[in-house]
Amino acid sequence: MISIKTGYLLPAYNYKVSIGTRTMSFSEVSGLNISYEKVVYKDGMSHLTGPTIIRAQKNQATISLKRGMTSHRKELNMWLQEKSLKDIFIDLCDEMGIPVIRWKLISAMPLKIDAPSFSASSNELAIEHMELIVRDLNIEYL
Repeated sequence: MISIKTGYLLPAYNYKVSIGTRTMSFSEVSGLNISYEKVVYKDGMSHLTGPTIIRAQKNQATISLKRGMTSHRKELNMWLQEKSLKDIFIDLCDEMGIPVIRWKLISAMPLKIDAPSFSASSNELAIEHMELIVRDLNIEYL
């Protein structure tokens, strides 16, 4: 029998992001998908049996991170300048803040940082957007 605690869906807003050894806050994380290329093989009997389709190499995921800008947070820009690879852990947490599902981004490398759009007639917050590519992405159920 499934208990109430394990049967409820987890809210998507209760997460934390760790880059290397630092935990950072982000307003949005997207692109956490695992996909594979496919290979279609047609032989002489394909007209009777259909083509053979197999799963090929894993695609590299492109991850987007967004967060509000402040005057003292410059880690993302420094990482872009360093050109180094870092592991990233994105933990989806339960109502007590305990991680229950972890996305492990292995050897992440920043590709670009987008500055916010500036408009004198707007009162929106300044949000920076970083795009990363990862060598491998795994999901771990804790």
